Amino acid sequence: MANYPVDANKTWYHGSNVELTVLSEGSTITQWKEMAEAFATKPFLLGYDTFDSPIFHDGMADGILYIIEEPLQIGVDIYQHPRTSMDRGVEWLTNRPLRLVRADTQEPERG
Repeated sequence: MANYPVDANKTWYHGSNVELTVLSEGSTITQWKEMAEAFATKPFLLGYDTFDSPIFHDGMADGILYIIEEPLQIGVDIYQHPRTSMDRGVEWLTNRPLRLVRADTQEPERG
């Protein structure tokens, strides 16, 4: 398995098909924007070959891309998903509730 490049200071995303303002503890986030967009469609099947290849999935729901609206510290606020089927660094779980903003309404300055 490969390692997805993670930088805690860059933007973190969450994809959902419901309106949210706060993400619950234990939710999944990622820095891979396209992955969060795919997860937002609630797919049954999802996969990819490499980080720069298209993500394939069968999701059909209208999805919403969210941006985590606060700084995160790895190992404190978030941790790597222990049972992911994806490469290391793609999926992370939250240790606490996190503020969200819809990506189509605002982009933070973090990158």
